[in-house]
Amino acid sequence: MLMSNLYVALIHFPVMNKKDQPIGSALTTIDLHDIARASITFGVKGFYVVTPYEDQAILATQVIEHWTNGIGGKLNPDRKKALELIRVTNTFEDAVKLIGQERKEPVVTIATSAKKVQGSITTELLRQKFENKASHVLVFGTAWGLADELIDTCDFILDPIFGSTEYNHLSVRSAASIYLDRILNGR
Repeated sequence: MLMSNLYVALIHFPVMNKKDQPIGSALTTIDLHDIARASITFGVKGFYVVTPYEDQAILATQVIEHWTNGIGGKLNPDRKKALELIRVTNTFEDAVKLIGQERKEPVVTIATSAKKVQGSITTELLRQKFENKASHVLVFGTAWGLADELIDTCDFILDPIFGSTEYNHLSVRSAASIYLDRILNGR
């Protein structure tokens, strides 16, 4: 049920910089590898990399091609399987539209943030709200997180991940793994 209808989106625009201003961010290729590996581990249906920048989309495509159709895939079939989950789109709206077309069902969007946002919910409450006849996309932001304009379009926002100290700036790939574990394994 849930395992067959969960997607991940990694947003590069619109995201925030450290001055709390909306920007576009550059692709980090290790994010592609690590989030794809976490996605396949947890049974995610697809992983969307969202960037409006042509050079960044080309870079993402080159990395994916190397590991799926190039020598990388021959040398490491497990990595190939993970990177085959990745699709590159110009906008988040494009990703949601493609998921809806693929699954022929509504798409529920779930934003994440490192900062507490009014109305955010726990992963436990989110699991209770999952719908059988809908796809769900878990949305992550690069740089300093998703821009408010994107968060405001999402159906839900998750509570931030807090550790045991006041430091709170996880890599997006770490946050993705933690959220996937909490959502899919109930931790």
